[in-house]
Amino acid sequence: MRRVLDKLETQHPDADTELHYTTPFELLVATILSAQSTDARVNMVTPALFKRYPNAATLARATTAELEPQIHSTGFFRAKSKALLGMAQALVANHGGEVPPVMDKLVELPGVGRKTANVVLGHALGVPGLPVDRHVLRVANRIGIAEGDDPVLVEEQLTRALPKERWTRTSDTLILHGRRICRPKPLCDECAVRDDCDYFRLVIARARDRKSPKLKKGRAGTKARAGGDTRPARKAAGGKRGNARKP
Repeated sequence: MRRVLDKLETQHPDADTELHYTTPFELLVATILSAQSTDARVNMVTPALFKRYPNAATLARATTAELEPQIHSTGFFRAKSKALLGMAQALVANHGGEVPPVMDKLVELPGVGRKTANVVLGHALGVPGLPVDRHVLRVANRIGIAEGDDPVLVEEQLTRALPKERWTRTSDTLILHGRRICRPKPLCDECAVRDDCDYFRLVIARARDRKSPKLKKGRAGTKARAGGDTRPARKAAGGKRGNARKP
């Protein structure tokens, strides 16, 4: 796993979160907004949003009617506005308006799951975290460095095999690789770890060599007939040996 990640980090030396922020609070807001949206879209919305609501106290005093039009373009704006307001109010009520640097405290906030908490911990608070999103799931499973579709289980597999100081960088690298190279339709010829990848070896390479499982079965049958087993040919010719006309 470490050897594979070393290669990926060489291919993506600029890997980092693409969300724009200056404080842990801003990154928390941006990450909540990024659900079912793109980082680029969120980055278009947040400058004006952060200017109007620079901290939890100001956001906690807002209303959904005020907030929804400002975040409308990120999608699911009604649910996100409720989550943002609930999160800000909880920060003010329970944490003095500050973002707590503890996973258990973060996931208690409205709208904050484990992935969002790991993003904020790893990038804004200096606490090792390995966010697992759809890109990390896809890339890690395809390459074969993790197995499963449960983000928590994949996070456990990756963090167990890596030193803590690599956790956040690993997530950023896998996410960027998933966006640039290992897309739903992957660009395998541009991948730095193609030779280490289970998906390339078992799916792409086999298809290129015309060695898919179905074709293997067909070739086996052809080989058997070529070696003297002519039963399929007799059946096609019209019957049993006794019904065949002698030359």
